[in-house]
This record gives sequence, C-alpha cells and structure tokens, in this order.
Amino acid sequence: MRKAVIPAAGLGTRFLPATKAMPKEMLPVVDKPAIQYVVEEAVRAGLTDVVMITGRNKRALEDHFDREPFLEQILESKGDLAKLAAVQESSSLVDLHYLRQGDPKGLGHAVLRARAHVGNEPFAVLLGDDLIDEQDSILDDMARVQELTGGSVVALMEVEPEQISVYGCADVVSSEVDGSLRIRGLVEKPEPIHAPSNLAIIGRYVLHPRIFDVLDQTPPGRGGEIQLTDALQTLAVSEGEGSGVYGVIFRGRRFDTGDKLSYLKAVMTVALERGDTGPALREWLEEVRTPARQSADA
Repeated sequence: MRKAVIPAAGLGTRFLPATKAMPKEMLPVVDKPAIQYVVEEAVRAGLTDVVMITGRNKRALEDHFDREPFLEQILESKGDLAKLAAVQESSSLVDLHYLRQGDPKGLGHAVLRARAHVGNEPFAVLLGDDLIDEQDSILDDMARVQELTGGSVVALMEVEPEQISVYGCADVVSSEVDGSLRIRGLVEKPEPIHAPSNLAIIGRYVLHPRIFDVLDQTPPGRGGEIQLTDALQTLAVSEGEGSGVYGVIFRGRRFDTGDKLSYLKAVMTVALERGDTGPALREWLEEVRTPARQSADA
C-alpha cells in the first residue's frame, strides 16, 4: 500500500466563526495545524503518495504544505534554524496532490473523486479531523489485515452505547485473521436502541479499489449524501474479488478536532506532553485547580 486519500472538503460549521475564512483543518494543535498531524501519520505508516480532497476556501491547506522562500530566507538570515526546520518540514513530508470535490455530496463522493489518482491498488483513507496519537498507530495493522483478506478494513472504537448515534456502527462476528473482526453489516448513525453493537467506525480505512465501482453505483443516503458506509455495506455482503469488510479495534487515544471539546483535549494533551510547554502548563493548571478546591472546602 503506497497511497492515501485525505478528505478535507468539509465546511467546519461547528467552529464558526473561526472557520469562516480559515479551513477547520488549519486550526492549530499547539503550533501545528491539525491536518499536518494526519499527514505525518500517513508518512509514519510508509505511505508515499497522498491526495487531499479539498473544496472552496481551502487554499490555505495547499499553501501550508508548499515552500515559502521569503519566510525561509528571513529565518535563515536571523539564524533561527529551529523555526526554519519546522517550516521546511511541512513542505517535505510526502508527495502531496490536491483534488477539488466540487459539490459537497458526502464522504463517499469525496473518496470517489480520487479514483483516477489511486488506480487499481489498495489505499488508505484518513479523515482530516481525526487525530490519532502517534504512539497508537493502527494503519499498519489494518494494512496487514487487508493484505491477508483481500477485502477492505475499517478502524473500530468502543464507545458508550448512547454515543453510537453520531457514528457509523458495525455488526461484527469473529474473523479467521488474528486481530480483526468480520463485519456483516454497517449502519450509519443508528439510534442506540437499534444499534447492533457499540463499535463505532472512526476515520481510518484501508480499502480495496473495488470500492470505487460500488461508490459509483451508490445512491444518496442519509442526509442526501453518498455515504462511504453504504458502499462498505454492499462490499460486506458481496462475493468475488475485493469483497468482505473487516474491522480492527483501536484502543489508543483519538481526538475529533471537528468537535470543540475534543479539539481542546487534543491541544491540552499535546501541550502537556511537550518539553517546552508541559511543565509550565501543569504548574498553571495546578494554580487554577487550587482556588477551586479551596472554594469547595469553604
């Protein structure tokens, strides 16, 4: 597996007005935009060719991963080599390509836009607002399962039953491949009472290229959009090359940077674990908590 697709065409309405003129993927997690963490994850997994699916007002994404000679020259002349290296890093991570989605027809449509670029080979999909802790990689395991089964693989995460209605949900049975489950059904955002499990689909996929043929024939579903979940449901119950869908359960740390609270948790977690910000931030947090304790004791 060499290629990755990163859908990043969403409007980011949950973060308005901050995202009125700035893509939600460019919201900073300490000093790097959220989207850079996603690209770095793809690079760590050995992916060498990344296509980003963008939309209107997303030019900042392309600018961020491009060279900025004037800024680099200024930093070099000032001798600020640390900042220079950080700026240059984002433009040398991986071979990046960009495609416009055009009409906002859903995640399935965004993935389908990458068909000509991906061709006839398995590929990864990383959603641009899902941050996976770099110590908890899952793409390698998913690629292994895909190679052994010849099907498609989704990342699953256990959630509280009442939370399942905001996710795609998997109906699973045991699998012949260690570390995976066979998926026999997928439901997009079910009501908790109708959910077949508490296993939610999160934003990592390793897909057989047959998914493109299925997406091309998938009618609009929930919300009037072409749902990737619906196409995967078709593959889950089909036969022949590229059929079958499997799940790998993710048990590490994951943040949804499209959700305000989860985004703040991502910022705090990264800041606390960094040597340049962690110690002072912990000290400040303790100062903030101490008056709260005193007030409660009083």
